Amino acid sequence: MRYIRYLWALADELGRLGDVINRIKRYFNKKITSICYNNAPSDRTREEASRMSTHDMLNEDSRTPHPPLPELTPETYINRELSLIDFQRRVLELAKDESIPLLERVKFLAIVGNNIDEFFMVRVPGYIQKVKLGIVRTRPDGIPPQTLMQMIHKEISDLIQQQRETMSRLFTLLKQENIAILSFSDLDADERRAVREYFKTEVFPILTPLAVDHARPFPFISNLSLNLGVHLERYSEENDEIETEFARIKVPVQDSLPRLVSLNQVLTRYGADPIDGHKFLWIEDIIIDSLDVLFPGMTIAEAFPFRVLRNSDIDYEMEQEDDEILDVAAIIEHGVRERRFGFVARVSVPNTISERMLTHLLNGLEVREETGVYLIDGHLGSANLFELAAVDRPDLKYPAYVPRYPDAFQPDGNIFESIRRQDILVHHPYDSFTPVEEFFKQAAHDPDVVAIKATLYRVGKNSPIVQQLMEARDNDKQVTVLVELKARFDEENNLEWARQMEAKGVHVLYGVEELPVKTHAKVSLVVRREGAGIRRYVHLGTGNYNASTARLYTDLGLLTCNPELADDASRLFNRLTGYGPETHYNRLLVAPEYLTNTLIALIDNEIEAARAGKDAGLVFKMNQLEEDVMIQKLYEASQAGVQIDLIVRGICCLRPGLPGISENIRLRSIVGRFLEHSRIYYFQNAPLEQQFLLGSADLMRRNLYNRVEVVFPIFDQRLREKLLRLLATSLRDNTNTWELRADGKYYRLQPDNATVNSQEIFTRRSFGLLMPNQDNE
Repeated sequence: MRYIRYLWALADELGRLGDVINRIKRYFNKKITSICYNNAPSDRTREEASRMSTHDMLNEDSRTPHPPLPELTPETYINRELSLIDFQRRVLELAKDESIPLLERVKFLAIVGNNIDEFFMVRVPGYIQKVKLGIVRTRPDGIPPQTLMQMIHKEISDLIQQQRETMSRLFTLLKQENIAILSFSDLDADERRAVREYFKTEVFPILTPLAVDHARPFPFISNLSLNLGVHLERYSEENDEIETEFARIKVPVQDSLPRLVSLNQVLTRYGADPIDGHKFLWIEDIIIDSLDVLFPGMTIAEAFPFRVLRNSDIDYEMEQEDDEILDVAAIIEHGVRERRFGFVARVSVPNTISERMLTHLLNGLEVREETGVYLIDGHLGSANLFELAAVDRPDLKYPAYVPRYPDAFQPDGNIFESIRRQDILVHHPYDSFTPVEEFFKQAAHDPDVVAIKATLYRVGKNSPIVQQLMEARDNDKQVTVLVELKARFDEENNLEWARQMEAKGVHVLYGVEELPVKTHAKVSLVVRREGAGIRRYVHLGTGNYNASTARLYTDLGLLTCNPELADDASRLFNRLTGYGPETHYNRLLVAPEYLTNTLIALIDNEIEAARAGKDAGLVFKMNQLEEDVMIQKLYEASQAGVQIDLIVRGICCLRPGLPGISENIRLRSIVGRFLEHSRIYYFQNAPLEQQFLLGSADLMRRNLYNRVEVVFPIFDQRLREKLLRLLATSLRDNTNTWELRADGKYYRLQPDNATVNSQEIFTRRSFGLLMPNQDNE
């Protein structure tokens, strides 16, 4: 703390650095806030309160002292950003997989493109700033920022090249299915005439060419925009020479025009004969072919597209006058507006671009060529291939899957009666999300329900759950909703929903008192009058309250009226809506105050069991694994003889299989039709009611220390057996699974005999393979 305050004071003395120093001060202010938030004087009380029951059950006082945690070094810690690039390679492998339907393979190409875009908007800008500031401090991987930027450029360039080669192969296969993106050389005279009419009628009125000369500076290029740089020539009689001019055209594909224009629609609209199949033209090709319409009297010397990505990581701090109080919504609105003005993180250009054009663009955009420019083979912006993947050809897509309605619910029954009979665990998307929506719907209309409380992180554009929360307010229920406005790239959508709910009288909150801390927990609470008292019903989940993603992401949800969990949920909402730094919970593990310590205690318990000669094991399933202490504890557990299976979909900084360090750790990544998103933590020797923990938190610094997260236990033995089956089925997968080995590389598993596709098995039986003593669910 003293060191940070010293640097803050030093930043004041260096006021000449202006905006850079202001950013440094904000950064240190956030660090101080985080330290104060997590290490306040009451932390000892919080820790003891949160771990009391855990310590009693685990007999902590009888444990032998542990040696120091294993040191993290470049040999034991994989760089986070390079690990994320490795994940994109695994997604790209699905686009290459001939066993996957053709249009689904195109979709995986688009996913890779979209993920790379987000990587440059969110992760890369931080390293660009570090390089500019001369920061050389590294994470345990030991790679300085300047070197990492060079490595990222090389790795991403290689990834894009593989993606483009795959794209070319897929386009050839699509042509055989009468689906194609054409060039103008493929069109006959009538077709070219119709496309020209389409341009004049529907495209030309939208375009605004911007000239660049001594009176008109290089224009601002917005984030994610596709543009054309055009060099124009004209004869000057005054100078008796050819003069060259430059103009920029923004291609308005984000708001006004499709990136892929349906040729059949154009031909039908503008009087030409339609053609068979699904044929498309890139919109920028249409514009380039008609540049003479935009620049009459000029000769088109050359025209090349370029695409810009900018820093999109919003700074949630704002300068304000002494007496001005800014609310969270105003800060978010300001941040979203400023996002499009962030500094340039990447410029993409075709690899056929001329040196003259490239130089002009780099000078105008102020970008370093060695790390900021990417030469692309073909058309820019592969995320737009989602439009191609949407072609109506069911025979080239996965067979339609209709989620099953869980047996514990009756389609027209009272959902609260079902929950009273037993705790219910649902596994999306294999189990329908409808019961979760029904939970909110019945609560909104049940005359005995008096209050509903919920946390919302990403709810989507058309949210039935938000609609039900507003209807609940119309029916005079007390409704309290915490809407996390800082959910990256969902800020505007969440803000719009928040305002609509506020207009209905819903009590809407925007987060906890510490602005940098996000509320990522997935919790809802319904308070209902029953008999002479009340009963509380709770939904706890690993994924968002989003009906769209619930069809694509694998997540778990628990519906319960267990009094202990309900009481903890009430305490949590009171903590979120009011002030309660001393709040403690009996059963829920809540970050940032309590989660880390309990996870460590449970890992320690496995270590003690292994050292006592018992079988000891951990099975963790999550999206990302990056946090230092958790990795060190897993190394310590491995060294003690604990058998550890990790299923980590994306980023993983732990290196398994190292002799003497992690030889007892096996790490797998499952990447398939559905996005693996559930978080499950299994501890073999924990008390039964803590053997399985589910929740919203990955083992990352942001989740454990800078977010409000909720991890919850499973009390019912029936449900624990289902989770055992789920994990066992996932660990047997040899179709969608990659194994991370000691060399830091991922290897796709190949079936020896029987093929095991865990996701396909879950479509037939929600929790997977039956246990040896089971005949049915």
